[in-house]
Amino acid sequence: MNGVSLGIRSGSYSSSDKKQQQSDVLLPIQTPSTTKTKPYSKMFKDKEKLFRWASKFAGRKRVRMSLLFAISAAVFVWVLYVGRDKDQETHNGLKVNDSLPLNNSETPPMNEVQTVGIIKRVSFPIDVERTEVRVMPPQPPSYFLGYTLPPGHPCNSFSLPPPPADKKRSGPRPCPVCYIPMKDAIALMPKIPSFSPVVKDLTYVYEENLNKETEFGGSDFGGYPTLKQRDDSYDIRESMNLHCGFVKGSKPGHGTGFDIDDNDLVDMEQCRGVVVASAIFGAFDDIQQPKNISEYSKRTICFYMFVDEETEADLKANDGLEETRKIGVWRIVVVRNLPYTDGRRNGKIPKLLTHRLFPNARFSLWIDGKLELVIDPYQILERFLWRTNATFAISRHYKRFDVFDEAEANKAAGKYDNASIDFQVDFYKKEGLTPYSEAKLPITSDVPEGCVIIREHIPISNLFSCLWFNEVDRFTSRDQISFSTVRDKIAAKTGWMVNMLLDCERRNFVVQQYHKEVLALLAQMAPPVINPPPPPTSS
Repeated sequence: MNGVSLGIRSGSYSSSDKKQQQSDVLLPIQTPSTTKTKPYSKMFKDKEKLFRWASKFAGRKRVRMSLLFAISAAVFVWVLYVGRDKDQETHNGLKVNDSLPLNNSETPPMNEVQTVGIIKRVSFPIDVERTEVRVMPPQPPSYFLGYTLPPGHPCNSFSLPPPPADKKRSGPRPCPVCYIPMKDAIALMPKIPSFSPVVKDLTYVYEENLNKETEFGGSDFGGYPTLKQRDDSYDIRESMNLHCGFVKGSKPGHGTGFDIDDNDLVDMEQCRGVVVASAIFGAFDDIQQPKNISEYSKRTICFYMFVDEETEADLKANDGLEETRKIGVWRIVVVRNLPYTDGRRNGKIPKLLTHRLFPNARFSLWIDGKLELVIDPYQILERFLWRTNATFAISRHYKRFDVFDEAEANKAAGKYDNASIDFQVDFYKKEGLTPYSEAKLPITSDVPEGCVIIREHIPISNLFSCLWFNEVDRFTSRDQISFSTVRDKIAAKTGWMVNMLLDCERRNFVVQQYHKEVLALLAQMAPPVINPPPPPTSS
């Protein structure tokens, strides 16, 4: 069977892609009339006379046999040549329809290669019996390559309206986002993973006896990689072994620091689709229950809230946490033996290393503990990952685009000690960090608003998450400062990009609530309630 490639076509989720497609269709090529003629009979009679004449003058049997063999061979070659020409003419008349639908399912069409096999059936003596084309079923694509919404879909022509003129509210605010209906978002969930450029396999460093001989930074939880090891981790290869937290134990959460009960670990390994994760440490926030979540999502999505023992005690006292370890949709996971004294740095573990805590999950949505989710996760994933063919999405900062400006703002707000921030920025500057400018387009910002992360768990996005965490472990816990350095180093080697959505789009699907301490302060600042005097009593 000869294989013929029709090439790669860009998929389009349109009505034309829902036309009939048969996986094993025989398309016979038009052939001449089935009435068989014998154009060679007269020629054979002439050859026979010639043979008798030669035999009359040849006295030996060997000569006669040689002549017979030579004449038969000549006839065979001539007939074969004529038959081949006719067969070639038939093939030259074949026209394959290159617009055959490549995807017949309800899921969005993906770029595929359709293979056509040519089958010949030949009988002897030479007589072309039948030539037909068998259209082979399309091979499933190796990777998800995106889709487009149907022509005329309102989201195709959607554009942001101008912000409302409200002089009383000048700060950041949400803007409209064009989501598709829930059932459509679920149907469009990719059945296969996205392409991971360059890197295909990641393994992680395990060190029972830590080597602490490094230039600076590191921890017992993340290890103490040298600067040479750091540089090697940015030399992107197909197979890589690197530091990614949890370096001491047999598996993440088991004797590693950030320890989790075995029952919880087993359940976390069963999450094979979508995970929504959050964390509250130090009883710093109230748990926010998601809104507008479909029953299907409640059944199929893993909602996990990581808390420390202090928060666990607070939840038992004020939110009725019981043995079921459930509060609303959230499964509460108590974390013990936190590896850092800095609560913000502890929070970066479930935020950046979600793929290690949920090794079998395909997609994850991280939201900070102070945020209330108000849009179904499937619709968020469809809008910001699947529709844009992205594997990592995060919102840009609403105000700042430049790392140098972000560092100064962190110092002014006392987010971290100034000397450590300056050291980190100077280190990056020596590596080539420059202020953000339009020269970096299509990159729209160097500073993320890291309270929400949307990602697909594939090797390239997992690598980015690991390397970003390693910077947080080595330098300051202010992940906005290290984000662009990691992103740009990976992009330079692979071309991989992060989808940086607008801050107002992020505010469309999460609502920020106040920290507990702010709520308490506001309660103290509230004016006292003055009750009206009682009505006079009648005498």
